Amino acid sequence: MFNKVILIGNLTRDVELRYLPSGQALAKCGIATNRRYKDASGVQKDETMFIDFTVWGRSAEVANQYLHKGSRVLLEGRLTLEQWTDQSGQKRSRHSITVENLKMLDRKGENEIQPQGGYGKTAPESQPQQHSSYSTPQTKQPSQELPSIDIDEDDIPF
Repeated sequence: MFNKVILIGNLTRDVELRYLPSGQALAKCGIATNRRYKDASGVQKDETMFIDFTVWGRSAEVANQYLHKGSRVLLEGRLTLEQWTDQSGQKRSRHSITVENLKMLDRKGENEIQPQGGYGKTAPESQPQQHSSYSTPQTKQPSQELPSIDIDEDDIPF
């Protein structure tokens, strides 16, 4: 089975950041997306969808720091069903998006948040730092030379 959602839109409210007792960050917010289409009579119409989403881990903290109501974002994630019992004892449910990748579209740098593994744990993608005197980033050299192995082509089984 496949459960993947990709949305581009604007935040409907400021990000709400909370921390679970385990210390993991959880951010909730909403996004508004538009779809423009022509109806049967040829009149152009707009359809707006309002969808709630959840971001976990370091991405939640970054989203809370840099995003605000009206920010344009691209969300990649999966559709989830949230179920709860309200104060009157009635069972309630709604669909929302659990974000796995989030891209901020308002900034020139287009900061992207990518997963680092685990359940929704994401963090900003780090960029290698370049010094003005270097044209390419320095790579680490191994501390010890690897021994060379003398293998004859006839010894290789394929």
